[in-house]
Amino acid sequence: MTVALMWEARAVPGRGEALLDWARAQELAARPLRQETFRAPQDRVLVITWWDAEYDAELPELPEPDGELVIRAVHRWRFESVDTWPGRDSEGA
Repeated sequence: MTVALMWEARAVPGRGEALLDWARAQELAARPLRQETFRAPQDRVLVITWWDAEYDAELPELPEPDGELVIRAVHRWRFESVDTWPGRDSEGA
């Protein structure tokens, strides 16, 4: 089964790049199948990791950043993959 962990934080205003740099520098205790990092308005940073694991497996997650870097606690979600389809770059698309 594929499990996706989502980690989302909102930086103190004007510290979005610092939060993005912090998130990109974090190393997990194990390597996920895939990891992607996003940014959004309002100095938000989102990191999604994909794992070959059971839904309730203990998996490494990004920690809470320093309180001086974020405006609120990190939001975390866990999802189980139920469907996939090839993207536009796949053969035959």
